[in-house]
Amino acid sequence: MRVLSWLKALVVGLFVLAAGSYAVYNSEWFQKKYLYPFPYQNLVYQYSLEHNLDPFLVAGLIRTESKFVPQAVSPKGALGLMQIMPETGQWLAGQIGRRDFQVQDLTDPETNIAFGTWYLASLKREFQDNEVLALAAYNGGRGNVRQWMRQYGWDMSFQDIRQIPFRETREYVTKVLRNKRRYQELYGK
Repeated sequence: MRVLSWLKALVVGLFVLAAGSYAVYNSEWFQKKYLYPFPYQNLVYQYSLEHNLDPFLVAGLIRTESKFVPQAVSPKGALGLMQIMPETGQWLAGQIGRRDFQVQDLTDPETNIAFGTWYLASLKREFQDNEVLALAAYNGGRGNVRQWMRQYGWDMSFQDIRQIPFRETREYVTKVLRNKRRYQELYGK
């Protein structure tokens, strides 16, 4: 009888612990602090608005690319918050008119966000504000996206992420858009 009472107490205690943990995990405070933090929020807003981008899209992209770690380096050598390749950084510096640019500047949050938002905005313009195509181009390259459009008969209204032939790019676009929605829910109030 004593063992049965102890087992019941243990089960109830575990249930209460699980319910409490679930509530904390799903709380806005926990989500903002641990799962969807938004450091560099002022820079994201500043450069997003300057380039006519949704700041939550940029936040979702940064979370996907680097989890907001400014010193992040990808296995392919992309640098910083928005994971810009050194060659792309050099090209962007020329486009933006930044003559004093050094590749290591890509690990500076402001430089990286300024360059990354400029580049993302140029892709959005190129693909007529289609976020799916712009994000696919950000990850897989604009040339690949143009080729897919020709090969599969996609137009600028394309939205079916499942049709993207590169698995990495398909998963990337899905993650960025999911993160964008979560940032809107948490910070767009």
